[in-house]
Amino acid sequence: MRLFAAVLPPDAAVAELAEAVDGVRDDRLTWTAQAGWHFTLAFMGEVRDDLLPDLHARLERAAHRTEPFPLRLHGCGHFGDRALWVGAAGGLPVLRMLAERADAAARRAGVPMDQHRRYTPHLTLARSHGAATPLRPYLDALAGFEGTPWQVGTLSLVRSNLPVSGVPGEQPRYETVGSWPLRG
Repeated sequence: MRLFAAVLPPDAAVAELAEAVDGVRDDRLTWTAQAGWHFTLAFMGEVRDDLLPDLHARLERAAHRTEPFPLRLHGCGHFGDRALWVGAAGGLPVLRMLAERADAAARRAGVPMDQHRRYTPHLTLARSHGAATPLRPYLDALAGFEGTPWQVGTLSLVRSNLPVSGVPGEQPRYETVGSWPLRG
């Protein structure tokens, strides 16, 4: 299974962001579907079935060691000229700690993880078709976006089902396969 640990924003936060994005959405970028809006904490890639019981147990421990925290969608940014994202504000130190714990849980469960990097909280909104699409107009339009705070209370393990139809524009489907309450 292709898996990642994530924080999933509540429906109300997704609706607020959708309203802001609808004002700037066009066909020059490939926009991520709302069902795909999440904060990836630790991307695990393909995980063998025999590792799942230990991975679930370790993610549960990571969640139980982390206190619930406030978060809100905030501003926007980009990765080079290829991806446009919205950021987060609020309990960022706790969010980063949860990302570290999810990464460590996967490593200790035997999941081969990519080289560890400092966590940058982001929710991907769109990807460019190439360097020919300037992101500055989108960045300017979304720069002042401030979502309503919510309380993060769950660590989720999400399965990513990649497109297989070959239909242009088809997006991955996401399925939550495990979730654990934060307890602190």
